[in-house]
Amino acid sequence: MTKDLRKYAKQTNTRLVIGGILLLLFVGGGLILLIYGPGAATTGILCIVAGLLPILLIFLILTLLDWIVKKGNEE
Repeated sequence: MTKDLRKYAKQTNTRLVIGGILLLLFVGGGLILLIYGPGAATTGILCIVAGLLPILLIFLILTLLDWIVKKGNEE
């Protein structure tokens, strides 16, 4: 079994980002729901998603560019 530390670091970073986003959505949305009610929770989650959308788009673009560079280096 080989130890690929770069793959492990990338996998760990991806899991941390996904976990942070889920934590923000569920805990943040849940607290808004408990304190202010369902209408505010809907608005709050929409605002959280709208704020995270540019970050997710940048992440997807960088992942796509990484894939393109790896394909180019193979040839």
